[in-house]
Amino acid sequence: MPLIRIDMIEGRSPDATKALLDATHRIVVKAFKVPARDRYQIVHEHPPSHFVAEDTGLGIARTRNCVVFQVTTRPHEQKAKETFYKMLAHELETTCGILPSDVVVSIVTNADEDWSFGYGRAQFLTGELKASRGE
Repeated sequence: MPLIRIDMIEGRSPDATKALLDATHRIVVKAFKVPARDRYQIVHEHPPSHFVAEDTGLGIARTRNCVVFQVTTRPHEQKAKETFYKMLAHELETTCGILPSDVVVSIVTNADEDWSFGYGRAQFLTGELKASRGE
């Protein structure tokens, strides 16, 4: 169950934002093998003066279309993460016109006890959700 926070410069249309969210979810399902209804996405839009994403000295040119993803998730193997990065950049370029150089991703890993889906319970710990679902 990844929780995905997406930060971007304000100004995209509702349709463009929906396309970005849908594309991201398709790749989360494929790369991390999560169920289709495991979808938690939050978009934060910022004025250009409040959004800085420099290239860490790699020579990567960024544009106004830059999107920064923070993915909070249970542990995944390195290969799954690398697959996610590659597939996400490709999908966003293909379906949303976002250049791969404008896709920045950070994955934050946590554990089963770090999730509550409601009712004040830790459903992975109580057994309401199975911990072995691939996510």
